[in-house]
Amino acid sequence: MIDLRSESDVPKTVFRTKYRHCEFLVMTFGLTNAPGIFMDLMNRIFRPYLNRFVVVFIDDIMIYSRDESEHAEHLRIVLQTLRNKQLYAKFSKCEFWLWKVGFLGHIVSAEGIKVHPSKISAVIN
Repeated sequence: MIDLRSESDVPKTVFRTKYRHCEFLVMTFGLTNAPGIFMDLMNRIFRPYLNRFVVVFIDDIMIYSRDESEHAEHLRIVLQTLRNKQLYAKFSKCEFWLWKVGFLGHIVSAEGIKVHPSKISAVIN
């Protein structure tokens, strides 16, 4: 296994072109097992919080809470965990403090979990 967080493993990804020597610094999703390996990494990192206040699917992280105070603490824990593991969230792709969220083809809210309407219409049509 190659751990791209470990400086000693980065050279294992080396390849050369006629122009230069290259090494991967992050996991390339073009590799066959990359999504599965990344999912395993995310599950290991967030294991203490899974099904308590975190749901993870590959690089999607959903944080859920009973109230705003609890949510602030959960958000702090998740962001600190990412920082500690040297994983970074792209701010432009993040959404914070939502009361209703689309996640993996579902709408999740305080009312419960429902299938996203676009998925229903795709089946009907």
